[in-house]
Amino acid sequence: LTDGNYTDFTLQCWDYFVDLMRNVRTSELCEWKVISRPYSELQGCLEFWAERLNYSYPNALAEQYIFQSHHRYFHNCTLEHPVYFDPPEDVLLAMIIAPICLIPFLVTLVIWRSKDSKAQA
Repeated sequence: LTDGNYTDFTLQCWDYFVDLMRNVRTSELCEWKVISRPYSELQGCLEFWAERLNYSYPNALAEQYIFQSHHRYFHNCTLEHPVYFDPPEDVLLAMIIAPICLIPFLVTLVIWRSKDSKAQA
């Protein structure tokens, strides 16, 4: 199979997506529950044909269609409430380990200070 075949199949994926999006009212373009099916169908179709034709996924052509979908349909969507994501694993690990490592130090410091105050009395 040649590049042309993958291009043809991805164009069919795009056409199907555009057809599904015709059923979405403009006021609903930013509602995930409404657009998740067409968006997932596009992504799934692009991934399916990439796998079927032994292409890597994601690839430049698939990404182009995803970007095109955002530019054409979702460019006016803004987040009313920011979405928070987990920090990268190394940062998360440091945030967990740092307090755990401080506990023995603080316990030692308290014991040492309490012995020091008893020795002065």
